[in-house]
Amino acid sequence: MTVMGRYQINAGLVLLLSFWSLAEARKLLVVPQDGSHWLSMRVVVEKLWERGHDIVAVIPEASLLMKSSENFTIKTYSVPYTQESLDRYYHAIGESCFQNPPLLEKITIMLKNISKMATMFSSTCRHLLYDEELMKYLQDSNFDAIMMDPVLPCGPIVAEFLSLPSVYFMRGLPCGLDYKATHCPNPSSYVPRLFTANSDHMMFTERVKNLLVGLSEHLLCYLLYSEYENLASEFLHRDVTILELFSTASIWLMRYDFVFEYPRPIMPNMIYVGGVNCKQKKPLSKEFEAIVNASGEHGIVVFSLGSMVSEIPMKKAIEITEALGSVPQTVLWRYTGQVPSNLPNNVKLVKWLPQNDLLAHPKTRAFITHGGSHGVYEAICNAVPMVLMPLFGDQMDNAKRVETRGAGLTLNILEMTSKDISDALRAVINDKKYKENIKRLSELHLDRPIHPLDLAVHWVEFVMRHKGAPHLRPAAHELNWIQYHSLDVFAFLLAVVLLSMFISLECCLFCFRRCFHKKGRTSKPTKSKSH
Repeated sequence: MTVMGRYQINAGLVLLLSFWSLAEARKLLVVPQDGSHWLSMRVVVEKLWERGHDIVAVIPEASLLMKSSENFTIKTYSVPYTQESLDRYYHAIGESCFQNPPLLEKITIMLKNISKMATMFSSTCRHLLYDEELMKYLQDSNFDAIMMDPVLPCGPIVAEFLSLPSVYFMRGLPCGLDYKATHCPNPSSYVPRLFTANSDHMMFTERVKNLLVGLSEHLLCYLLYSEYENLASEFLHRDVTILELFSTASIWLMRYDFVFEYPRPIMPNMIYVGGVNCKQKKPLSKEFEAIVNASGEHGIVVFSLGSMVSEIPMKKAIEITEALGSVPQTVLWRYTGQVPSNLPNNVKLVKWLPQNDLLAHPKTRAFITHGGSHGVYEAICNAVPMVLMPLFGDQMDNAKRVETRGAGLTLNILEMTSKDISDALRAVINDKKYKENIKRLSELHLDRPIHPLDLAVHWVEFVMRHKGAPHLRPAAHELNWIQYHSLDVFAFLLAVVLLSMFISLECCLFCFRRCFHKKGRTSKPTKSKSH
C-alpha cells in the first residue's frame, strides 16, 4: 500500500471518528465549586467540550476563579454579596492562618467561621434555587446528566429537582459523608479521619484520636449542612436528609490516587482520578524563560501558597525572604502583598506563575507549597520534592501523606523560623533521597493504562449515555440501619438460641421430674399382710 493510500485511510478514520463524536454529543449541566476545586474540574469540563458535548455551567455572579468561557455556556445567578466582599472574606480566611490564638479561642473562632460560611453559601444556594427564570431554563434544556462538586450540596438539590443522574467530582466531603453516602467501609483503625494528620500506621494514641474525631463528625455535619437540609426539604416539598441527597449519585469521581493516598476499601461507583489536572508542559513565556535560564546550574524553586493568600504578615514575610536569600537557587514566588524590605536578588515576586509548566522544567529543584491537592499532584507528576507549609482544611493531611512517602518536609507556618525554612529547603534540594522518592512516586503515578483525565471523561460520558449507573449501586442503599448491620438477624438467632436453651432446659427439668418421681414410687416400702 502506498503512503498516499495509508494517508487516505487514516484521514477517513479521523473523519469517521469526528462524525461519531458529533453523533454521540450530549448535554451536560455543571454546578461547580469555587477556588482550587474549579481549577481541577475545569480541565475535565474543557475536555468534554473538546469531544463535542454541549455544556452549561451555572455559577454565581461573584466568584474567585469561575469566570466566563468561550468553550461552554455560562449561566449566572445573583448572590447576596458583592465581588469585593467575597474577596475580603477569602482573604480574611487566608490571613487568619497566620494567627495563633489560645486553643479555646481558636476553637470558638473556627466554629464561628464554619457557621458563617454555611449561612453564606446556603443563602447563595437559595438564590440559585429560587431564580425562577434560570430554573425554568434548566428544566427546558433536557440535560443528559449533571456534574458537580458537592462539598457545598446545592448541586445535589438541583439534581434531585431536575431528576438527573449525577456525577460527583470532588476531593472529599467533611465528616466522612462521602463514605457514609456510598456505604463504603471506613474503619477508624487504619483509615485516617479528615483533619487528623494521621497516617495509616497509627500508634494507640493516634487511633484514640482518630476514633474521637470520627465520633465528633456529626457535630461538624450539623454545623455545615443543617441549613442545606432545611432548604432542600423546603424546596423539594418533602422531608429529605443530606445523606439521602448524596446517596443518589451515580458515579463518584474522587481526586485520589493510591500513590498519594493510603490504601483503603472503595465501592464500585467510586472512581479514583487523582492527577486529573496533570497536563502536558507548555512552553514558558519569554519573561519566565529568561528567569529560568538566568538561574544557571543551581536552577529554580517555585513558591506558591495558593490563590487565597494574597499577603502575609510582614514579620513572617521578612523571615521567609531571609531564608530564600540563603539558597543559591532563583526563587519564583507568587506573592501580591507588600514587598519585604530585605528582598534579595535571587527572589522574584510575581502576581501569577504558570505553576505546572515551571514544575515540569528540568531546572526546577523544589516546590514550596501550602499543600493543596492540586499543586501536590502537579509536583508528583513532575517529580519535584516539596517543602510544605499547610494553612487549613485538608492541607495538613496532604502534607502528612507527602512526608510519610519521603517526598518532602512539613513546616508549621506559625512556628517556623528563617533557619527552619532554609534547612528544609536545602534538605529537599541537596539530599538525594527526596528526589529519588518523589521520582519513584511519579513513575508509579504515571504508570497506568489510562490517564486520569480520560478516565474521568469516560465515566461522565458513560452516565450521560446510560442515564446513570444503577448496576454499580450496592444493595446497601435499600436497607435500613437495622438491616444493614444485620441486627434483625442477630436478634432472630439470639431468640432461636434462647428458645432452644429454654426448651432444652424444660426438657431436662421434665425428664428430671419424671425420673425422680418414678424412682420415688419404686423405692417406697410395701406393707406386709397380717394374719
